[in-house]
Amino acid sequence: MKKKKKLFIKAVIVIAAWAALGLLTTLIFGRGEKEPFTVEMFSPAVSIGSLSVSTCTLTGFAITAALTLLAIVFRVFCVPRFAQIPKGIQNVVELAVSKLDEYTCAQVGTEVGGELSGYILALCTFLVSCAAMELFGVRSPSSDILVTAALALVTFFLINFYGLKQRGLRGRAKQFITPSPVMAPFKLITDIALPVSMACRLFGNMIAGFIIMELVYYSLGNFAAGPPAVLGLYFNIFHPLIQAFIFMTLTLSFISEAIEKQE
Repeated sequence: MKKKKKLFIKAVIVIAAWAALGLLTTLIFGRGEKEPFTVEMFSPAVSIGSLSVSTCTLTGFAITAALTLLAIVFRVFCVPRFAQIPKGIQNVVELAVSKLDEYTCAQVGTEVGGELSGYILALCTFLVSCAAMELFGVRSPSSDILVTAALALVTFFLINFYGLKQRGLRGRAKQFITPSPVMAPFKLITDIALPVSMACRLFGNMIAGFIIMELVYYSLGNFAAGPPAVLGLYFNIFHPLIQAFIFMTLTLSFISEAIEKQE
């Protein structure tokens, strides 16, 4: 009973502090006039010389550059210090790498799994970093269909690359006419539609989280100091992790299907 009473008192204090902060903000800055709630499907574009580039694309380039720089720094300054007997952060890194290798090898086999581990890690890191940008008030690049389409095209390329590498041109072509040549047009359409479906799926899920957070901020107005921050941890961290895992799993599943040997 005492624990429940303490939790209740803490909850009341938090709610009272949130309400007081909202009222204080309203008194200082006023309510202001609300514009109609709108969400753009495509991010605004900026002009760079004669080119017009979306802000999400620029943010994506910035994230890619930052992750590349961090990877170089880690490789140059951290990896050479790794000892034969791991300890500290080295234990964490080696455990993460081994688990990722195990996962990719379990999905696509040992011949291909080791080669794909680096891409899968980069893909996951990029998607989570993109979503985390919304915590700083920047629209996530993964909520732009152009960015998700680029990721889906990379997956489409890898599917066909490894399909041809492991099975050869004849073996890859045989997949389209198995079990009957009548299935060839349908399988070809399915193969071409694959990057479209993956891009739209990731885009739809990510922009849904973006819309929900924007709607929360719009609805609460000056009282948007507390709950959106907590809610943002789900829609900007946990939810993107789920979507990244699904995208990674689909990528590995389709590659596994492309390299699967048929009797």
